[in-house]
Amino acid sequence: MAQRDGTTRRMSFGQATVDAMRSAMREDDRVVVLGEDISWGGNFGQFRGLLDEFGPDRVIDMPISEAIIMAVGVGAAVTGLRPVASMSFVEFTLGAMDEIVNQAAKFRYMFGGQVSVPLVLRASDGVLRSSAGQHSSSLEGLFTHLPGLKVVAPSNPADARGLLRAAIADDDPVVYLENKRITAKRGPVPAGDHVVPLGSAAVRRTGADLTIVTYSVMTLHAEKACARLAEMGIDAELIELRSLVPLDLDTVLSSVVRTGRVVVAHEAWEFGGFGAEVVAAITGQAFDRLRAAPVRVGAAQAPIPFSPPLERAVVPGEDEIVAAAREVMGLC
Repeated sequence: MAQRDGTTRRMSFGQATVDAMRSAMREDDRVVVLGEDISWGGNFGQFRGLLDEFGPDRVIDMPISEAIIMAVGVGAAVTGLRPVASMSFVEFTLGAMDEIVNQAAKFRYMFGGQVSVPLVLRASDGVLRSSAGQHSSSLEGLFTHLPGLKVVAPSNPADARGLLRAAIADDDPVVYLENKRITAKRGPVPAGDHVVPLGSAAVRRTGADLTIVTYSVMTLHAEKACARLAEMGIDAELIELRSLVPLDLDTVLSSVVRTGRVVVAHEAWEFGGFGAEVVAAITGQAFDRLRAAPVRVGAAQAPIPFSPPLERAVVPGEDEIVAAAREVMGLC
């Protein structure tokens, strides 16, 4: 676990994941990495330098076929290795859904617990600089819907390292989502073997008037929104989920019960998004404590446009969170 003396190292989100990979591979020679072009570091440098230290037997370039990458990853996992499979962009997982849905997610159940699938699927998601419809999606709702998969989505370097360490150590398949916009974001990372347990949310800001629940890049927008709301006299509490499955619903409910109002925000499409599940859980377990109907913030129901103005019109940010908070407070 992290050292107790408060010592930190400053690094980017991407560097934190490389550090986590390096630590895991040094500790356990069963940890291997596979994907397209990862020998030179991956699309966003998330595997940079690993080939030099661990060689091509553990940092394995694969053919341009996500189905093959996942099939090899699942086979390696059930026969004793602990593979980390890179899908590059999250949309590319769609070419491997049979292996993800029907193999990785179901094997433990179908074999009566006699086999585990200690596999991490890493994928870059979210919007970045007009990447357009096929390289800008947030598909966490697909993965959270599937029994047998765990799903995490960190927003900062410390959690990027800590959650990846926990994902690699887990005996079940974990989908590790790293938003493209925050790959270069820098921040402090606790020294030592920093691990963030799966299923633990974080209270990023305490407040009394309403609760904002979010994850991944939307956490950064929410932090700015909270500052703007404070200038308006609205005291918002910010809960970052970090882990979507397993979900730390206790932390969410504890906050909502106190504030009585909630906004759930994510970059993914609002319709059918993960926020709907969070809102359903809140209303199902804390309906009598709500002072107003929950409000969701998500992308409009359209492919992500290439045009920057159109992209901004579809994808929510700080302004939409502020507007939702004012709505739930009855101010608009």
